[in-house]
Order: sequence, then C-alpha cells, then structure tokens
Amino acid sequence: MPVEEDVARRELLDGEIVVSQPTPLHVRVQSTLFGHLWSWAGAGPGRGEVLFPLDIGLDEHNVFVPDIIWWAEGHGPGPYERPSPMPDLAVEVRSPSTWACDIGPKKARYERHGLRELCLVDTAAYEVMAFHRSSRETSSFDRFTTFAGSDTLRSGLLEGFALPLSKLFER
Repeated sequence: MPVEEDVARRELLDGEIVVSQPTPLHVRVQSTLFGHLWSWAGAGPGRGEVLFPLDIGLDEHNVFVPDIIWWAEGHGPGPYERPSPMPDLAVEVRSPSTWACDIGPKKARYERHGLRELCLVDTAAYEVMAFHRSSRETSSFDRFTTFAGSDTLRSGLLEGFALPLSKLFER
C-alpha cells in the first residue's frame, strides 16, 4: 500500500506555510521524551498537562505545532479549544527541513509571545538546548542551558523531572 503524500505537518510562520515531515529518529526521540513527561505528569497532583502536537496560535501570522507541549496546572486548553493557548513549555525536535526555522524565527516568536521555556532537541548533535525565563514577568529568555553527553535533562518548570540523555537518544 503506498504511503500518502499528505502526512506532513504544516505550520504558519510569518504568514508563510512551513511544511515538515518528521524522520523515524525524530519520532523516536519525540515519543521517548513524551513518554517520560507523561509519566512524570501522572505521578502526582498539580503537575499540569502534557500533550503533542496541537496548534498554538501566537497571532494571525504565526501558528506553530510544537512536538511536545506542557501547561502548568490550570493553564491548559479546554477540551475543544483551537488553537490552543501558549503553553508554559514547548519542545521542538530537529527536522532537517525546519531546524533553521526552529532555532531562528520560531524561537524569536515564542520568546516575543511569552513562552516560559523552549527546548530544542538537536538529533544531529545529540543535545538539548533549553531557553528559559527566570520569571513570568521577564520579557525575554534570560537563561540558557545545554544538555549533552552524560547530562540529565531537567527543567526549572518541572520539579523532579529528570531524563538522562542516554535514554533520550538511545540507538
């Protein structure tokens, strides 16, 4: 049976349609991280909601579909709300066709629109770059952390969450 051509993900970036088609590595990394976040969120009350992919409407020219989304308790969308509100944490996993957008204009738009934390998972370098705001009131990402090698991925927003990169990038 032939594969459908229309399995691509579409986003709107500055009014232009951006198309990506995740690779198997992209999907494996996304699934692994999602599974760990899902388990962490379900392990106790007040840990918010983790979902993937949903439309996040920043404005009329920018609608993004992060690979993984997390909202703090009480910040998430209603069950039928579209597009969804800005999450507290967005994760973008590297796709060869869209990495330049993720690291450049998408990061800048997320920052301008108040995203608290952005994790960019680089499947080519086997690292995670995390951009954070020190508080909700901070106007831009003012902290940056790179996780690589034998590091354990953590987030200031996700108390107690820890994922060794060796598990994230298992081959």
